[in-house]
Amino acid sequence: MDVLDRLTNRSELEQRLQPQADAVFIDAEALSQTLKSQVIGQDAICEELAAQIRRRLALQQRGKPIGVFLFAGPPGAGKTYLGKVLADALGRKLVHLDMTQYSSGGYAATSLFGSPKGYVGSDSYGKLTSALRDTPNALVLLDEFEKAHANVHKNFLTAWNDGFITEASNESHISTTAAIFVLTTNAAVDALASIKRDYAHNPDDMRSHADTALRSAGFAPEVLNRIDRIFIFEPLEGLDIARVAALEIERMIKGYGLSIKEGGIDPQILLDLIARQKKLGNAASSRDLVRAIEESVADSLIDAKQRGAQSVSLVDESGRVTARVAN
Repeated sequence: MDVLDRLTNRSELEQRLQPQADAVFIDAEALSQTLKSQVIGQDAICEELAAQIRRRLALQQRGKPIGVFLFAGPPGAGKTYLGKVLADALGRKLVHLDMTQYSSGGYAATSLFGSPKGYVGSDSYGKLTSALRDTPNALVLLDEFEKAHANVHKNFLTAWNDGFITEASNESHISTTAAIFVLTTNAAVDALASIKRDYAHNPDDMRSHADTALRSAGFAPEVLNRIDRIFIFEPLEGLDIARVAALEIERMIKGYGLSIKEGGIDPQILLDLIARQKKLGNAASSRDLVRAIEESVADSLIDAKQRGAQSVSLVDESGRVTARVAN
């Protein structure tokens, strides 16, 4: 027996000898502005998220991840995109996992956390454990978390509560104390929208009712108890849809090797896209908007490119979008 096992609490001693994280001080206002400049229609969430990140990075002794945040709300509201923008703004590697791929019991867990000795794949690390081993301060984006199997959910409990996850192939502990976890969900959309309206000025009641709604949608209580903050996203409406559409059109134009003339998008094109998105209701997603833009705009852009255009403006001609060569 090791003398430390006999005479003291060895595990506590080893834990206290681990190097403590340095406090990091960031400008929450600058981070908030960066997030708001890229994520449309969620200003309040960007401000609160920046404040939460600032507080947690300033702690020297955490013992848990910097943050475990749940982004809830309708499709197309910017949940996944905000996670990506946050990783970029903080200069952190993004580990993006589509949790719909981990809906089956056994395979799902081993794919993420490794296979026990004697099983196929036990000679290599899991996808998540290897990512955090190599980049401990990553931002882990768990998209549509509710779609993953319950056994997968349970594997995250120690990650969020005790500050490590266990790699099954060799039972080593991979620290999660420098990581940020962002979960997204489309569950309980209507209930959460109502809760946000009713309890907008009472954060404690909002959290309590949101927990109840998410439990009814399949979230386990022990998972919700380990989430630091639940952010409920607003569906995009009116000018916010137009802003997102205009940015997507600009990206598409650049993708074809063209540029857009300043003020070069006919307002009618954006009005038609808003109307199309509204018809889809709360089920509408940003992917629906991108598809609509592609169907409306792409052919005309290709024609303009073939004519040798470098810069274009888009006009509505009796419901058909035409790309005109800009001088």
